[in-house]
Formats: sequence, structure tokens, C-alpha cells
Amino acid sequence: MNERGEPTADTPEPRAGGGQDTATEAFVTHRNLLFTVAYELLGSAADAEDVLQETWLKWAGVDLGTVQDQRAYLVRIATRQALGRLRSLGRRKESYVGPWLPEPLLTAPDVAEDVELADSVSMAMLLVMETLGPTERAVFVLREVFDLSYDEIAEAVGKNPAAVRQIAHRARAHVAARRPRGLVSPDETRDALEAFRRAVVTGDLQRLLDVLAPDVVLLTDGGGVVRAALAPVVGAGTVAELLGRINAVATLHPAQVNGHPALIVRVDGEVDTVMAIRVEDGLITGLYAVRNPAKLSRVERETALRR
Repeated sequence: MNERGEPTADTPEPRAGGGQDTATEAFVTHRNLLFTVAYELLGSAADAEDVLQETWLKWAGVDLGTVQDQRAYLVRIATRQALGRLRSLGRRKESYVGPWLPEPLLTAPDVAEDVELADSVSMAMLLVMETLGPTERAVFVLREVFDLSYDEIAEAVGKNPAAVRQIAHRARAHVAARRPRGLVSPDETRDALEAFRRAVVTGDLQRLLDVLAPDVVLLTDGGGVVRAALAPVVGAGTVAELLGRINAVATLHPAQVNGHPALIVRVDGEVDTVMAIRVEDGLITGLYAVRNPAKLSRVERETALRR
């Protein structure tokens, strides 16, 4: 229950009769899956939690005798709620101050062990999915990440299976043309990140230049609340000069964020920035620095993601 006495998605209110009834048990069983679906569609943990609440309220009114597959039915409800929210979120992003980045999540080691899941929730991949339309994004996520059938996806997005196949084909091609080239091993990412961290901590500009690709791009999301670049910062020299000032005021701590090695930057002990990277051919080609305070609460505790 929240402070207003309303049921929340974390603690569904049992139906009359008490105890963990069938509806509650099913929701709790699939809760982490539903959160992951909503998060991959929205890129926002706060919005994903709202989707879970809406999903629970709708699920609580369903006649379970008519439900053949509870998992698929719950995913369908969550997808429909997320799609509606995704369209309104798109309008909010149009007025967002500076680059918009997904809300970072502190994740457990088991997320990294699921290579496909970790790839799908990486900062780089979530930004690629931002270039899809809402329905295309839903179809892509449900098919490529969660392996739902075309019939199940059709029910979730309100299209017929033939149309869903066409949408899936277009979305797959769109993502393939924009996603990072090939999967990078966690060890390779970790090595590049550690080299980057050492260079920043020691203020070694040359060492920093050595780990950055010549055309590296730095995106900083301050949401208009804290200081951040309002446009992408491009080029190793410019990025290195900007990041070289961090060591004077901050400490950098390795962490597992969105299934990948990342850094949590603290100032006076408080989380100031979460920095994720994209690595290609051993060099950092993308840096994603989330500074908007509204997006940093999830790096204080692990979030469970599931397929």
C-alpha cells in the first residue's frame, strides 16, 4: 500500500477471501518480466512502475476462467498500457532539455549472464530502439527479446498476425542498420572502462585519448535540472578535455548498470552521474552520462530484470 492507502504493483491487494489468491500469485510470479517489458518499451523505470500498477488494476478484474496463458495475458495488458504511455512520453521528450537518455538501472550479475537480455537493455540498444515508432518498438521487443509468437504479439498491439510479421521485419532491419556492430564481451568492456577510469582519476590526458575512439560521442542528460551539455560532444580531444576535470571533484566507482560494466560518479558521497559506455574494436565510441537527479534513484539498489 502507498501513503494514500492504495494498492501498489509491489504489493497487490488480495481479493476477498484473503491470502495469495491465484491472480495475485500470477502477478507476483511474472512481475519482474512485466517490469522488464515495460522498461524496454519506455526506457524509464518510473514509467514502468506506473505500467505495473495499471496492469495489476486491470488484471485484478479479469475472469481467470477465460485465461488460457496467464503469462501471455499479463504481457498483453502491460504492453497495451506501455504503448499508451510511450506515445505520451514521446511528446514529453520533444520538450526535454538537452539529450534524453534512458533511466539507468543497477542490475544483478545474472542479467549480464543472459547475453540477449543484457544487450537489449544496454544504453546503446535502448537508444537505437528510441528511433522506432511505438508499435514497431513493441513488436521488436516482444519478438526479438521475449520470443512471443506473432499471434500473441498481434493481440498485444491490436494488429493482425500478418501485419505484425511485416512490422517485425521492418523493425529488425531498422535496428540492424543502427545497432553496435557485433557483441562485445563483458571483459572487453570492463577493460576499456577500467582504462578510462584510471585515465580520468589520474588526470592522464594521453591515456584518456588512447582509450577513446577519434570520433567518440558523449551524451549528457541533465534534464535541464543540473549542468550538462545541451548537444552531443564529439571527438576524442574535446571529450577528453571535458572529462579531464572530473577527478578534481568526484570519485568513480565500477558498477553493473543495465547488464554492463559502468561507472557511478559520486560527489561528496552522493550519486552525481551514471556513466555507461559503448565499445567497438577495443575503443570507447560512445559515452552516456546520466545526470538528471530524477533518473538516478535506481542505482542505489539492484533492479531484477527477467525474460
